[in-house]
Amino acid sequence: MKKHIRIVLLFVSMLVTTFVNAQETDSLSKKQGSIVQIAALTGKGSLPALATRLHAGLDAGLTINQIKEVIIHTYAYAGFPRSIRGLQTFMTVLQDREAKGINDKLGAEASPIRNDARKYDRGKAVLDSLLGAPQNGPQTGYSAFAPTIEIFLKEHLFADIFERDVLTYTERELATIAVLSSIGGVEPMLKSHLSICLNVGLSAAQLKQFITVVESTVGEKESEDAKIVLEVLLSSRKTK
Repeated sequence: MKKHIRIVLLFVSMLVTTFVNAQETDSLSKKQGSIVQIAALTGKGSLPALATRLHAGLDAGLTINQIKEVIIHTYAYAGFPRSIRGLQTFMTVLQDREAKGINDKLGAEASPIRNDARKYDRGKAVLDSLLGAPQNGPQTGYSAFAPTIEIFLKEHLFADIFERDVLTYTERELATIAVLSSIGGVEPMLKSHLSICLNVGLSAAQLKQFITVVESTVGEKESEDAKIVLEVLLSSRKTK
């Protein structure tokens, strides 16, 4: 009888664990949600709201260097002015917290890159990894029209920036889709990066939650536009 009870309890424990893991998979963590908010508001240039979310991000456990990296990452999509204003806002937030006796964790710096391959090849390898397949065909579209920007993307965005290990690929993609959603008018790029988010381990449910975070952070229009792009993407994946 006792053995039977132990088996039942073990089975119930396994079910609870499975349910909890499923819930976790279907939800963005507090840190991930903060990354979305910080990147979206930096891209939008909403500095008072950004200051509030920077406090929340530190309280959620993001390190100073992780938040710096999110804001730095933002410049690749929204430009240096937005990124620099975000960093200046962060400096003010840290000064305010220090004055209140709050000691925030600095966190790890980016590791040195120990790879002698050409920067273009390194960037291509990163992009291939994000896309889940090698891209070896001839250049098309804007890459064929302006090959220089394709080189810049590989060498700078996917080598110089994505290779920095302060943030994971998943965290960088969350920051990316947050910025793209906040600035608007870049639906093809947003769709590509939402697809990459699925490739790097985010679930459809997490991306739907991302939409709600965008709505509460930057606005209904931005979230509705992003929602349409996500729905088209998910529908196309189901039909394949």
